[in-house]
Amino acid sequence: MEKARAILSVGEEESERVARLDVRPHRAGHAASFYEGFATRGLRVDCIRPGFLSCTFKVPPRLTDAGGNLSPGAIANLVDEVAAAVIHSEGHHMKISVDMSISYMCAAKVDDELEIISKVLGHKGGYSGTYVLLKNKATGEVVAEGRHSLFGKLVSKI
Repeated sequence: MEKARAILSVGEEESERVARLDVRPHRAGHAASFYEGFATRGLRVDCIRPGFLSCTFKVPPRLTDAGGNLSPGAIANLVDEVAAAVIHSEGHHMKISVDMSISYMCAAKVDDELEIISKVLGHKGGYSGTYVLLKNKATGEVVAEGRHSLFGKLVSKI
């Protein structure tokens, strides 16, 4: 237990870095939250139409692991955000994630430019399914492929 406590303890340097973060209260609909600004900054929408979204993302150092690869968590976040955006492109209310399945195919390095394509697979009641593909724009290699299910508000029948 002591070993785990020592590993998880926060040092003075880490504590100071967190204290320097500028995190302001978020007002939904007025500006990006700290999370959105950190995780999706640099995501550029190239084409959007109902049921389809294409965007470009240059891999920043802040989202990489120790080996300089885009972290799996950052990829999962991109699948989540882009899938939610393509659902919203059809005029649906924002929904919450129910299930995500991601296949990680190859690494993306710092400064690699990724092409991200998302399509709506369909809707059934408040449930929606999407498909998201992340490809290295220069090489054409598939970085990851994901399926994402979301659920949201149902219109009342009363």
